[in-house]
Amino acid sequence: MVAMTGKNHFEIIIIGGSYAGLAAAMSLGRALRRVLIIDSGKPCNRQTPHSHNFLTRDGNTPAEIAAIGKEQVLKYDTVQFYTGLAVKGVKTDTGFDISTDKGDTFSANKLIFATGIADEQPPIPGFAECWGISVIHCPYCHGYEVKKEKTGILANGDMAFDFGKLISNWTDELTIFTNGASTLKPEQVEKLAQHNIAVVEKVISALEHDNGYVRQLVFEDGSTFALKALYARVNFAQHCDIPVQLGCELNEQGYLRVDGMQKTTVPHVYACGDNSSMMRSVANAVATGTLTGAISNKDLIDESF
Repeated sequence: MVAMTGKNHFEIIIIGGSYAGLAAAMSLGRALRRVLIIDSGKPCNRQTPHSHNFLTRDGNTPAEIAAIGKEQVLKYDTVQFYTGLAVKGVKTDTGFDISTDKGDTFSANKLIFATGIADEQPPIPGFAECWGISVIHCPYCHGYEVKKEKTGILANGDMAFDFGKLISNWTDELTIFTNGASTLKPEQVEKLAQHNIAVVEKVISALEHDNGYVRQLVFEDGSTFALKALYARVNFAQHCDIPVQLGCELNEQGYLRVDGMQKTTVPHVYACGDNSSMMRSVANAVATGTLTGAISNKDLIDESF
């Protein structure tokens, strides 16, 4: 752990200390690099009861996996951890300065952003309380636990059709809720009906639940629909705006634009995990973080050799 004041220099600062950030730090710690991880302790999946589809840790809570990772990473004595929120980034002649909400400033030759994304949940009462528990985004992460259950999809248009095809792999009791007038094409509705997937256009007024486990949807007309799970694709924003402050480009979907080596459009700045990939999973975060650590270390070697 680190509690510093003033200006302190590292070879690489990693902003975000969840799975991607910790994986990058492990690669760099094993490469003997002086690394600082800055993390505010508020991961987007903190409400999720169990994490799945990550080999050796299937069923652990997200917090358990992160705690094990942090403990292992901090055994490398060149890696330090700072609890706080990075609020500002500035390009300097020798690299970057990062300032925190506590008034501390740190400098580094390179930056890795493993900052994730912030979900923008619809203003439906009960939705936020169920998010990550029974209102879910990924069948590979959560679908097995609600297999063959009465399931809904909150989506419209092409997304609803594509999501319907996907989720039909896990359950035959599937309904699409467009939360208003459907924008599905007639041929899409017909194809869904062939697979016994109904489309409901009623406006949802609330999700009734027990401690985050949805019981039923309540519609504006007073009718209800019982469910065990609801898939939803919500809008998102970057959890941290420092990359954009530094000039990093976003792609059409809103993710940080990276190349195959996790490099952003700004030299010496890298990104990994959910902020730069639509594949939101612990396994993918760890994989991209590990790659980012290795690539950033190789770049440091190439620059100094």
